[in-house]
Amino acid sequence: MIAESLLVEQFVNRFQAQPKVFARAPGRVNILGEHVDYNDGVVLPMAIDREIGIVARKIEANEAHLVALDLNEEVVFTYQSLQEKKDKSGCPLPRWALYPAGVAWVFLQKRLAVSGIQAVFSSSIPIGAGLSSSAAFEVAFATLWSALGGWQLEPLTLAQDCQKAENEYVGVACGLLDQFSSVCGVDGHLLFFDTRSLEWKPLRFFEDCVIVIADSKVERSLTSSEYNQRRETCEEAVRYLQRYLPNLKSLRDITPVEYAAYREYLPAEARRRAEHVVKEIARVYSAVNALRNNDRRAFGALMYASHYSLRDDYEVSHPNLDILVEIAKQLPGCYGARLTGAGFGGCTVNMVAKSEVDRFVTELDRLYFERTSLKGAVFAVEASQGANWKLI
Repeated sequence: MIAESLLVEQFVNRFQAQPKVFARAPGRVNILGEHVDYNDGVVLPMAIDREIGIVARKIEANEAHLVALDLNEEVVFTYQSLQEKKDKSGCPLPRWALYPAGVAWVFLQKRLAVSGIQAVFSSSIPIGAGLSSSAAFEVAFATLWSALGGWQLEPLTLAQDCQKAENEYVGVACGLLDQFSSVCGVDGHLLFFDTRSLEWKPLRFFEDCVIVIADSKVERSLTSSEYNQRRETCEEAVRYLQRYLPNLKSLRDITPVEYAAYREYLPAEARRRAEHVVKEIARVYSAVNALRNNDRRAFGALMYASHYSLRDDYEVSHPNLDILVEIAKQLPGCYGARLTGAGFGGCTVNMVAKSEVDRFVTELDRLYFERTSLKGAVFAVEASQGANWKLI
């Protein structure tokens, strides 16, 4: 959790005034359903108890003055200059500032009240680790502007507006998974989310298991262009399959059995990418059944299968992620492990028996260092509530 008192202290030191609102938004870890949200698939994420925290106050000026404590940077941008993506002095906005600027840009397009603000923020979400710090950043500022402006959006609408900011302003063609998770998290629950119908429901996790995240400390290197390329290849696969299945709208619409019949008609790369997506969607439905049947081993086996598919078919793993999964699989109490997030670095997610968590964390940390000479970060997380705000 973010130390609200520290943020208030830093705000007072910087602005010689008291902040009025505290807003927070959690990161997320995706348990199953990777790279399927932009294919209309179903996903199984959970919001985690790592978050972005912001303290802020409204000002009369039509601008945002933001202080990023963790980066020791600050920026001021006016709302009139959002389209140019420049700060108040005419310099290009730093990368991190594009996320709140994009949210303001979307809200102003909708003619919502976007207050001028002074804000200080900090994060307990590892950056570049695949735990969706960017979406939490967007959602936290969206929640803040909603609070200061005195208006409220439906949770999914807020998530979609943040997604639009990332798609159209930042330039990353992400799906809705990350923003949805940050907005709609439920304590103690995974979230089953249908990215096509936007229907969702909380599912209680196994009471005797804990989710453990292992940060490889290899900063995620999946660039926007590579991410977008994966998405385009999936769309290419759909176009090929539509020759035989004209009613197909996305890879969500083909079953694994049907796909097996038509996969040979796809170019090699599109075949591998589609193979992952089709089977990954099926794995999510199987995981829901495993939860209902209280079947930990089945759930864990699906996690391992997802990792191997992401490694071999979608080709978004990294040798260090593979090492983490390999080590975890040998440790007592581990039911399942896989990379989580976009890939090419970042984190793995592990399902571990509660009775073995402490030993698992210690041993995974030690053995990973022995194999790689990198000091990773291994930590248990809890399912967290979604974004909210309060007066201070």
